[in-house]
Amino acid sequence: MKKEFFLNLVFLIFVNLLIKPFYIFGIDRTIQNTVIEGDYGIYFMLFNFTMLFQIINDFGIQQFNTRNIAQHRHLLEKYFPNILILKLGLSFFYTIIISGFAYVLGYLPEYIHLFYFFVLNQILISLIGFFRSNIVGLGHYRLDSIVSILDRLLLIIICSLLLWGNLFTTTFQIEWFVYAQSISLGTTTLIAFGMIYFKLQFLHFHWNKSFLISLLRQSYPYAIMVFLMTAYTRLDSIMIDQLLENGATENDVYAAAYRILDAANMIAFLFASLLLPMFANLLVHKREEISSLVEFSMGLMMSITIPVVIAIFCYRMEIMDLLYTRSNEYWGSLMGLLILNFAAMGITYVYGTLLTANNNIRQMNRIFLVGCVINFVFNFILIPYYSAIGAAIATLITQFLMAIAQLILCHKKINLPIPSTLFIKIGGFIVLSVGISFLFLQLNLSFWYVNFILLIMLLFTLSFVLKIVSIQSIFQLLSKRPHIN
Repeated sequence: MKKEFFLNLVFLIFVNLLIKPFYIFGIDRTIQNTVIEGDYGIYFMLFNFTMLFQIINDFGIQQFNTRNIAQHRHLLEKYFPNILILKLGLSFFYTIIISGFAYVLGYLPEYIHLFYFFVLNQILISLIGFFRSNIVGLGHYRLDSIVSILDRLLLIIICSLLLWGNLFTTTFQIEWFVYAQSISLGTTTLIAFGMIYFKLQFLHFHWNKSFLISLLRQSYPYAIMVFLMTAYTRLDSIMIDQLLENGATENDVYAAAYRILDAANMIAFLFASLLLPMFANLLVHKREEISSLVEFSMGLMMSITIPVVIAIFCYRMEIMDLLYTRSNEYWGSLMGLLILNFAAMGITYVYGTLLTANNNIRQMNRIFLVGCVINFVFNFILIPYYSAIGAAIATLITQFLMAIAQLILCHKKINLPIPSTLFIKIGGFIVLSVGISFLFLQLNLSFWYVNFILLIMLLFTLSFVLKIVSIQSIFQLLSKRPHIN
């Protein structure tokens, strides 16, 4: 199982590195630099606002379905048509409820020309997630990897034409970006549906009330979990907008800094998408292998996140100056705080995914509810005084507390031993990495990015020297034949 995880992770990272970095820094960043100051901040806020209500759109179905199809693949014929009908109904209620909240907060009718395209895009994202949960639940990990980058690939093509194709005499408008997302997501939705359709022997839609009620009862804990996790990670931009007079401008800066975290977080998120079905499978068939896979994935995660965090923090000012035309010291300081979250997110993606696979959802929801309260309180206190910096501090506190809480919960509920030797190595790795980075900052090379790349490579090599992940174990995995039930 570890070999299959490693091989699929390598393939998933490869296809994503071909597409997503160019989208994030070539397209998304260029659009923010091109549009009027504050316009991207409005886009960022509306995106997070519509995402906050995805609990209604998804209702925990994606994670519930991934786990169940991975463990009981014969249920696809029964689950798929019924859940698809349910999701379309949920999308209708999502549209109505989010419209009401948008009106109360003043987003309607001011942003009505954009708002309902954001709503449509969130519905399409939810449908793609559901289709992908079936693909990955069936064990087609590489096929899922291709679907995972398809909408970004299409969006790159469309936005490249709009940005550099000289199709219009006017400059790029933020509205075009939203419309282009609707087209790329719609196309991806149809293709992903086609992939599932050809896996089915038959597709018969009918309203099975008892089945749908039973499904909602089983999936609602997942829905609460998704909502709470979204709340404590996406509430910040909405509170910035509501608490500050210059909320759009501050969200512009926050979005620019958050983009770096999103880019780094891409790799950690890929871990979780692969680990969930694998953990679910092992918990049913080979529970004794869980500890080994957790330790391996945790070591691999830390060997990636720690070098990235330290290197980006050290060169935060230079990176922001390189990427953004309006950057200043404030932008760099904000990004330096936000990138520290990447380490905590890495821990969460391993232990939180295992808890989800083991169906410890109710216990996780209690933790996440506390996280939401902590995040809201710190945002409410800090944002009026420190603006976006305050939101970054609140996020950092929340993320590390949530990571520690999930690690402890894994130890208690799954009887998972805490790998003390691994954590001692990780602690030593952090101390040595900070020391090495301090020495690197004393070097005055003409090109800072040479230092940046060398530092990441050196710290990554150091993780192998300390055997956080050993090269020998990777080669042993590659030499074994994979076995997945």
